[in-house]
Amino acid sequence: MGDRATPGTEPATKSAGGAAPARRDRPWIFRTYAGHSSAQESNELYRRNLAKGQTGLSVAFDLPTQTGYDPDHPLARGEVGKVGVPIAHLGDMRALFDRIPLEQMNTSMTINATAPWLLALYVAAADEQGADRAELAGTTQNDIIKEYLSRGTYVFPPAPSLRLTRDVIAWTYGAMPKWNPMNVCSYHLQEAGATPVQELSFALATAIAILDEVKASGAIPLGDFPQAVGRISFFVNAGMRFITEICKMRAFAELWDEVCLTRYGVEDERYRRFRYGVQVNSLGLTEQQPENNVYRILIEALAVVLSKNARARAVQLPAWNEALGLPRPFDQQWSLRVQQILAYETDLLEFEDIFDGSSVIGQRVEALKSEAREELARIEEMGGAVAAVESSYMKQALVASNAARLAAIEAGEQVVVGVNRFTESEPSPLATGEDGGILTVPEHVEADAIATLKAWRKARDEGAVAGAIAALKRAASEGTNIMEPSIAAAKAGVTTGEWGAALREVFGEYRAPTGVGKAARADAEDLAPVRAAVESVSAKLGRRLKFLVGKPGLDGHSNGAEQIAVRARDCGMEVVYEGIRLTPAQIVNAALEEDVHVIGLSILSGSHLALVRDVMDRLRASGIDDIPVVVGGIIPEEDAASLRAMGVAAVYTPKNFQLTDIMKEVVEIVGSRAEAAA
Repeated sequence: MGDRATPGTEPATKSAGGAAPARRDRPWIFRTYAGHSSAQESNELYRRNLAKGQTGLSVAFDLPTQTGYDPDHPLARGEVGKVGVPIAHLGDMRALFDRIPLEQMNTSMTINATAPWLLALYVAAADEQGADRAELAGTTQNDIIKEYLSRGTYVFPPAPSLRLTRDVIAWTYGAMPKWNPMNVCSYHLQEAGATPVQELSFALATAIAILDEVKASGAIPLGDFPQAVGRISFFVNAGMRFITEICKMRAFAELWDEVCLTRYGVEDERYRRFRYGVQVNSLGLTEQQPENNVYRILIEALAVVLSKNARARAVQLPAWNEALGLPRPFDQQWSLRVQQILAYETDLLEFEDIFDGSSVIGQRVEALKSEAREELARIEEMGGAVAAVESSYMKQALVASNAARLAAIEAGEQVVVGVNRFTESEPSPLATGEDGGILTVPEHVEADAIATLKAWRKARDEGAVAGAIAALKRAASEGTNIMEPSIAAAKAGVTTGEWGAALREVFGEYRAPTGVGKAARADAEDLAPVRAAVESVSAKLGRRLKFLVGKPGLDGHSNGAEQIAVRARDCGMEVVYEGIRLTPAQIVNAALEEDVHVIGLSILSGSHLALVRDVMDRLRASGIDDIPVVVGGIIPEEDAASLRAMGVAAVYTPKNFQLTDIMKEVVEIVGSRAEAAA
């Protein structure tokens, strides 16, 4: 259980045919990205996975935890325990790692805006175990820039967010030297539509922005700066373009070496190594013929382990059914076994890099590096990654790339087996049975979390809590490192929501640009019939058909909502899209103020039943329940039936990839309501 599985060499093994023994590289760290329902249930899952041969942990936190809210906050409604484990206080963190010795574990935590807080809770739990902080190994993702671009769990404006990232890097450098304080994450960039060049350049620009900030702050002595550079790691995506993905990984390694040497003067090769973990592409997983996802996951995994000089140090694979819902333990085991078979049954760890000397690989790598350098130069001219976020340059580029990708799939130019080609299929026995092929989070999870939270608050020393929060605010206001006050707050019993509220009070909140405004297509002959329908219905309405696209709750995965907004605008509708993280009350209020004709709700976190029910109730209470509502997300058929019973006009899931067809149906729904009301 404590094997960290860091790359190196293992004892010699007997080669096939009785040949001389070969030296085998140690395998990468085997992980599965996991966490759901409660700390206790997640702990049981972790211990089962470790017993099956998993060698590291990768913690998924729920959306309230990621955005600094307690389970009883109004924005947390319907979101508790849905996409990860809720961690509201030290008691939860203690339960999460019960009987798991943290000093022997390599733990990755996918946490960004609240990274200092979750790390503080982790350290406090490790202290209780008697662990030596200097021996704690693992990673906090802590990449806030990509949150503004793709995943949406940002909280504070860019400047204080960057400062918090810097604080974690500086503090861990001294207190936890084996910890990776930042995992520059290009994974979600590809999920948001990034091309390989954008993934390379945007991720490297992020790393540069952070390291420039750390260096300029003087938080780490200049002589020690190369070692700090050496603790920066990356979290990368691998898609289905197999050769391109191998070349992208090699380009990443070579460009990072170049940046470290030329920009930061890091002479020791050890500190210039491109150290990365990977989760292979979830964007390409399909709801249609989901069994095909097993092959996709294997091919994508090969892209990050075949090339020794650019091999991942940790791999976590999605499950075959993630386009359907939350994977079950068996599904995660299946993905773990893929890694173990690659590492232990094949001979890929016995050889030097098999791609060295390949002219095809070499040419493609050089082409990617050249284009990435050009993009990096453009971002540098703008003032760096933060400026490129604030100007919406990066976001607009991702929205445009994603729109082009979806258009290619719709046109059949990009083949997706089972989706736009070879669609005839036998029913999948994998997706049948009482559980529908997925794990569901029980309704009582949220109520249980709230009850536990109330008991925690009641049992603590309120004077100690108040003092800890005051010290936390002082550190935030005065610019001193946030980590020690956060650890003290964790031990005093401060909650995640209280930590978030304290820093919101000092730093304020932020709403990132949506990137939708300039993405509309001027020429699209394929849209002509829908545009004509929009004109016809608009004439009946007496004004332009107006479509409100809303994202209720804490789900920040806005790619789908953005593409719906862009396509609706392309089709001639007036679009209202205010970005992520809206309450049902705000959405209904916008519908009233904007006098819209249709509401589209995008929810990918699994909280669709609670949030849509709230929206529908509020529409009725406001007397505007005649406005049709359509809903999109990862929604099982049973839930889709429940949504229709609530009055939802149409439900769309990942199988509905033809956006223009969705637009046609939306226009027809509005037209039918208009005729009925006439």
